[in-house]
Amino acid sequence: MLRTRFTEVFGIEHPIVQGGMMWVGRAELVAAVANAGALGFITALTQPTPDDLRKEIARTRELTDKPFGVNLTILPSITPPPYEEYRQAIIDGGVKIVEIAGGNPATHLPHFKDAGVKVLHKCTSVRHALKAQQVGVDGVSIDGFECAGHPGEDDIPGLVLIPAAARVLDIPMIASGGIADAKGLVAAMALGADGVNMGTRFLCTQESSIDQKVKEQIVANSELDTELIFRTLRNTARVASNGVSREVVEILNQGGDFAAIKDLVSGQRGRKVYEEGDTEAGIWSVGLCQGLIHDIPTCAELVERMVSEAEELIRGRLLESVVEPAAVRN
Repeated sequence: MLRTRFTEVFGIEHPIVQGGMMWVGRAELVAAVANAGALGFITALTQPTPDDLRKEIARTRELTDKPFGVNLTILPSITPPPYEEYRQAIIDGGVKIVEIAGGNPATHLPHFKDAGVKVLHKCTSVRHALKAQQVGVDGVSIDGFECAGHPGEDDIPGLVLIPAAARVLDIPMIASGGIADAKGLVAAMALGADGVNMGTRFLCTQESSIDQKVKEQIVANSELDTELIFRTLRNTARVASNGVSREVVEILNQGGDFAAIKDLVSGQRGRKVYEEGDTEAGIWSVGLCQGLIHDIPTCAELVERMVSEAEELIRGRLLESVVEPAAVRN
């Protein structure tokens, strides 16, 4: 069993997290992750209203008695959702772990702290992680450039970002981006992380609600099959490479503005990909680690495999690689 600061602080069995994913973080997946001993997150804004979120929390409780959390992603918007009402729905639902992404967690932190909720904040840079620690979060998820979704604008991969953050943080830190197996888990821990966060890998499990054809596309894809969109808008996002994402890149590279691509990048088109299985219907998030994904296991199979193989790596192969000086001389 792998015990870390993260498992101790957040009260879970294994240092593995299923991050919040739009249109994906629903009760069935989250409960399956929790029942496997890892930590799953409902995606709050996947639910149309705060009352729908209350129902999804209740539905998850019917499927598991293990700890789970809710992701609340705060993004700039002309017509922002009622974040305060979603926050209250989380508190009313008795959820004790929240992942905040996007915006500054300080606005919501006092409310969650007063309700006894532990807060994990997703960051893409060391400076943001330090700021989150300063305002009082309980842990951070540090996203390397390899990740799906928004990797920030610094383009720092996990091999550098994780140890750089570990050197200056005092609170538990989990690593995100490019991780899909036991080797990634062991590497992240060796770099200073207390666990790992995975999106794409949990996207491609049996309990994930996305269409089977999308899962099969992830298995078929390699690490080369992503596009970085919105680069010229300083809002970089990593998505699957398809006709739509390549068109978006071309338009922006030729000087187009957001208005020129607005219809192409519609969230509803991305939702259609996941729900109907048309991988060319819109843009959809996926990370570089899809090149490491070759099957569609249950969450239980995935977590058990990662933990057992990680233990084997730590106790076996890595120790065997350490050669005593005398043996070298002989």
